[in-house]
Amino acid sequence: MAGGKGEEVKLLGAWASPYVARVKLALHLKGVSYKYMEEDLTNKSELLLRSNPVHRMVPVLIHGGKPICESQVIVQYVDETFASIGPALLPADPHERAVAHFWAAYVDDKVLPPWGMLLRAKTDEVEERAEWMRQTIAAVDALEEGVRECSKGKGFLGGDDVGYLDVLLGGMVPWVYATEKISGHNFFGASKAPLLAAWMERFTELDAAKAVFQDVDSLVEYAGTVLSGMAVSN
Repeated sequence: MAGGKGEEVKLLGAWASPYVARVKLALHLKGVSYKYMEEDLTNKSELLLRSNPVHRMVPVLIHGGKPICESQVIVQYVDETFASIGPALLPADPHERAVAHFWAAYVDDKVLPPWGMLLRAKTDEVEERAEWMRQTIAAVDALEEGVRECSKGKGFLGGDDVGYLDVLLGGMVPWVYATEKISGHNFFGASKAPLLAAWMERFTELDAAKAVFQDVDSLVEYAGTVLSGMAVSN
């Protein structure tokens, strides 16, 4: 991988976080070398607290000693800062860029919150689990239309090549498989979300995905022992 424009690039993260996975995917796709630093979220480092004093969360990218926080912001920063290294992630066309940002916000605002609550809910919270399940399914139904709009019938959400929205959604893929093992429900299943299902298969075969994706069984174990009651990233 290429260096970070002559300045050191560090990533503070937590291994199970889909938000951290987004940043790793962007860095791998762009070909940017970086130093990964795993955070203990029960005993956060002074570097993390100093670098992200507002949210105190991962991921945090530190480039040339300057921190950048929140995964969507970091992915765009990586794309723009290392524009001469690797493929562009955000579209050049202003309208297409706006559409990508819209669906990125939709994923974080409408898809991930109920999904996260579903994973955190206790097995005896039947009504609560049913409601989080309903909200997640409804959000994914709308996201399927977003895939149709962004891909325009091509292989990825960025068109022929992987783009910004692919990276943001791609960070969730291992958790899709983990959720299926935990709950028996695949939110990106071919019967209800065929475009998402086909996209997920293609994305999983990318070299960057193979390099970054977490082990699904480890995520299942993490969900059962660690995730309940903990907010880990953004």
